[in-house]
Amino acid sequence: MVSAEVLVTSPGRNFVTLRLRTEDGVVGFGDATVNGRELAVASYLGDHVVPLLIGRDAHAIEDTWQYLYRGAYWRRGPITMAAIAAVDTALWDIKAKLAGLPLYQLLGGRSRRGCLAYGHASGRDIPELFDSIRAHLDQGYRALRIQTGIPGLDSVYGVAASANSAVGNGGSTARYDHEPARRSPAPAEEEWDTRAYLRHAPRVFEAVRNEFGPELPLLHDAHHRLTPIQAARLGKDLEPYDLFWLEDVTPAENTAVLRRVREHTTTPLAIGEVFNTIWDYRALFEEQLIDYVRSPVTHAGGITALRRILDYASVYQIKSGVHGPTDISPVGLAAALHLGIAVANFGIQEYMKHSAATDQVFRPAYRFSEGLLNPGDGPGLGVDYDDEAATAHPYTPAYLPVNRLKLDGSLHDW
Repeated sequence: MVSAEVLVTSPGRNFVTLRLRTEDGVVGFGDATVNGRELAVASYLGDHVVPLLIGRDAHAIEDTWQYLYRGAYWRRGPITMAAIAAVDTALWDIKAKLAGLPLYQLLGGRSRRGCLAYGHASGRDIPELFDSIRAHLDQGYRALRIQTGIPGLDSVYGVAASANSAVGNGGSTARYDHEPARRSPAPAEEEWDTRAYLRHAPRVFEAVRNEFGPELPLLHDAHHRLTPIQAARLGKDLEPYDLFWLEDVTPAENTAVLRRVREHTTTPLAIGEVFNTIWDYRALFEEQLIDYVRSPVTHAGGITALRRILDYASVYQIKSGVHGPTDISPVGLAAALHLGIAVANFGIQEYMKHSAATDQVFRPAYRFSEGLLNPGDGPGLGVDYDDEAATAHPYTPAYLPVNRLKLDGSLHDW
């Protein structure tokens, strides 16, 4: 490599991108975005990784991955692994461009026509949720994540903020680029009531099934908010509604507690969007405690590392369910699609459409049609970067909310 640049832009939300260039002028891109900690990974890349890349062989992807992971005493963690992911993805982009092939061809070729995608349907109440479901079905989605407001709570994860809702700490009430992160000097504070949630969620899915029938794949994200026994109860209560998966039922740090959840419910479980390495999954795979892997390419060490994780998962009939909301840039989503098209154990791909401004900066080639995402057939990842468009969107701090219990104000898992 002859140059490496760290690019920070905010076309609707903040993104960190690595651009590598070979002596032949071939350019590769990698996503290094860590939501709410973007400048930390930008500094890690710019100060500690970029100087190590100049002069290295762009073809030596595996050796470079090992050099950045095993060569550093401080391993793992979201910042380190996002930086490694950006380098790894950019090198795969370069290699595929030099080969004149779409990246998935270097990963073994197509295993399917396209990647089944699920969208995010939400509403503050059930009628508003139904409107969102119908709108997503009209857009071509064939699987949907279902999130609703909870009686007694002003705002809830996964539900669009009202233009008039209070968010605290002086933050703007408007969501930015379809996510709960807000541009403000400090995180907004939201209230939470677990008992109200556990009472309400089964009613929501009963209503959705009664209205839309048994065939539509439905997903739900508990967002790490439950204790093991609460998670077991929710999984059991949702069994009659045949969920595609129940996601992140309990904080991911203590993976052993998923044994208790698994003992009590047959609802499929998905976890891992906050995991960074294959080691986070070892016990979950070997004891078959989950059904879907949620790690994105961006936070799990890149295409090289996520391919290893998914190959390991396949031994236990566990499938992919890669994290893909708008805090993953089009570069990261494109990488996930090339991998998803190729691997045998693809399950489903999360897909929230980026803003028009984001697509103007990154110009992705992937396309969504009839519920499926396709990465495109041009050489490499199929994503470019428009410097002029990016310059028009300077970085502005933005944070995900924090969560406090409605009962007494204790800080709770968000």
